[in-house]
Amino acid sequence: MKSKKAKLVLENGEVIFGRSFGAEISSPGEVVFATGMVGYPEALTDPSFRGQILVLTSPMIGNYGVPCIEHWESDKIQIAGLVVCNYIDTPSHHASRETLALWLKRFNIPAIEIKGTRDLTQKLRTHGVILGKLICGKNKINFEDPNKRNLVAEVSTKIIYKKGTGKKVIVLIDCGVKLNIIRQLVKRNLEVVVVPWNTDVTKLPFSFSAVIISNGPGDPIKVTETIENVKKVLAKKIPTFGICLGNQILAIAMGGSTYKLPFGHRSQNQPCVLSGTNKCYLTTQNHGFAVKKIPKNFNEWFYNANDKTNEGIIHKSLPFMSVQFHPESSPGPLDTDWVFDYFLKKAGIHLSPTPLRNSERGKWVRLN
Repeated sequence: MKSKKAKLVLENGEVIFGRSFGAEISSPGEVVFATGMVGYPEALTDPSFRGQILVLTSPMIGNYGVPCIEHWESDKIQIAGLVVCNYIDTPSHHASRETLALWLKRFNIPAIEIKGTRDLTQKLRTHGVILGKLICGKNKINFEDPNKRNLVAEVSTKIIYKKGTGKKVIVLIDCGVKLNIIRQLVKRNLEVVVVPWNTDVTKLPFSFSAVIISNGPGDPIKVTETIENVKKVLAKKIPTFGICLGNQILAIAMGGSTYKLPFGHRSQNQPCVLSGTNKCYLTTQNHGFAVKKIPKNFNEWFYNANDKTNEGIIHKSLPFMSVQFHPESSPGPLDTDWVFDYFLKKAGIHLSPTPLRNSERGKWVRLN
């Protein structure tokens, strides 16, 4: 593969030179890092990474290629740019359909290979995430803070659609949902109605048993419409469960507050302790904001064993709860999968899981 020079320019003036292997364009974003050893196809298609230049610390990226679309977390690559240490252009895996470079070029996403992503990561851990821009083309671009935009509106569905044919109906507010959340719900014999981020769920012309607030990108205070609509749901005491950004939205809707973490949690090995116990679960996470003030009448459900930040809240008596991590990812591989069943039980929904048929797997990604 022909080598083309590129560079990552940070807002503090630092310039890191490398080799381009993605689209030959330039792109601004917030430079963040993720420490997972595998899972780059899922990470790159996770809407929670919208507007971010992703630095991967795993020493080899691209070695197992890119799988077909039913294994992605959305229908396209969501990151603003990619930074790796060693790009492998000769993948070897039975599920590979194309190389990472070809995939990035197909979605017009720039990528750069540099000498050491771990050194860059150490700087981000020490000083916090920073704005940057990948210069892989001749374009002259400015720095841009994606958190100033309503990123949720950018990634949310524009229409209402449903998945599954179960007798019980769950409404999922799409703030940038990872598709495996929908898969896990459908696997439990539920009909999942996915609605846009700003939908007033209380005005939907059908009955449903519970509401789920999905994960998503950016600052939770930007989604004021979602917060106000969730307040209406909670006022009617409809069982509600939040995931990642949904944890923050639920907290704000009930009178809590959030704040920006210095460098966030983006990995597959974040240790979360079930409050009041000695049980610690390995979790997958991808967020830059966290809950600061826990709302009245709520208890802390989980906390992070590394930095003691909040990882979930649960109401003292009503079926309102949320987690900051991703229970559908379960890197253990089933560490926190039980959280779905716990919520459904509290919501009065008692269903037995059924296997996901192979014939159904390709139906989850909806191409707009």
